[in-house]
Amino acid sequence: MIFGSVAIAADHRGYRLKVDVVKAVTLSGYNVIDYGTEDDGTIVDYPDYAEMVATYVQETQDAFGVLICNSGVGMAIAANKLHGIRAVFCDRLDIVKLAREHNDANVICLGSAFTSAEYAVQCIDLFATTAHQTNTRYSTRIEKIDRLMT
Repeated sequence: MIFGSVAIAADHRGYRLKVDVVKAVTLSGYNVIDYGTEDDGTIVDYPDYAEMVATYVQETQDAFGVLICNSGVGMAIAANKLHGIRAVFCDRLDIVKLAREHNDANVICLGSAFTSAEYAVQCIDLFATTAHQTNTRYSTRIEKIDRLMT
């Protein structure tokens, strides 16, 4: 395993997909930290959940994050506001692989309106098991991205 733990959260629109994802990721052997939300009947603001997961990823060396909202885009925008977070919206397996290999992404964002539970789990499994290619070209680019966030 590349990562030891995963922080997961969703807003009310992503709640049902989150439930399925938490079950599957737990069965895969990861230490799962579920930041909520706890139901789909109470409207919540996705930036609050993006911040919780992104903060955990910032503070935990071997962790990655999973964020789920209706489109996946809002969560990615919010999470990327935190230094050191490289959150990506992924709806294709080839993009998931490149996001990890080239960009060392540490948070995957999914859209519940467009992603089945089975496909979400495939994306997360690939994300969690794909290593960042640590050659100079990609590492230099990530360092440049980190400097943008001062």
